[in-house]
Amino acid sequence: MGLHTRRVAVATLLGVLIFVSKTVVPSPMDKMFIVVHALLLALGALSFRRMGATYVAAIGGVLIALWRIALAPFTFVFALLYGLLVDGFFYILKVNTDRGEVKTSRLMAAMTVSTAFVGVLSYYVTVFLLGLLPRNFFLEVGMLFIGTFNGTVAGYLASIIWNRHLKNAKL
Repeated sequence: MGLHTRRVAVATLLGVLIFVSKTVVPSPMDKMFIVVHALLLALGALSFRRMGATYVAAIGGVLIALWRIALAPFTFVFALLYGLLVDGFFYILKVNTDRGEVKTSRLMAAMTVSTAFVGVLSYYVTVFLLGLLPRNFFLEVGMLFIGTFNGTVAGYLASIIWNRHLKNAKL
């Protein structure tokens, strides 16, 4: 029982940290500078293997949706989708090894692809399909490139943190 409780507490803490990171930076800049968000999802996926990033994303998504109530359904759905994509790409790209170490290039690829996919999809839905936000070419380019770059950096940082400090941690 103690091990399960510790895992839930750590995953919840990661979700709360995502919430804090998203509320400190004003919107729409929080969509570009998501390195902390992506890093915490990657660490959640590594720490809890099966559906770790999804659980962390769900906690963060609920809290952010409560904070930004006007777009709450979209906030939660895209947060959950981000967690599912991270978990899915970790599985598809076989990021974890048997010895506990992760392969940096695969981790970076998983985070880059999932970040870019969620960024493009959420922007497309909110701007083009639903017209909830006005179109801004410079913001679009910035979100795409800077957001994707943040996903890559988060993957790299997660591999360093995991391989050097957390691979032997008992969660």
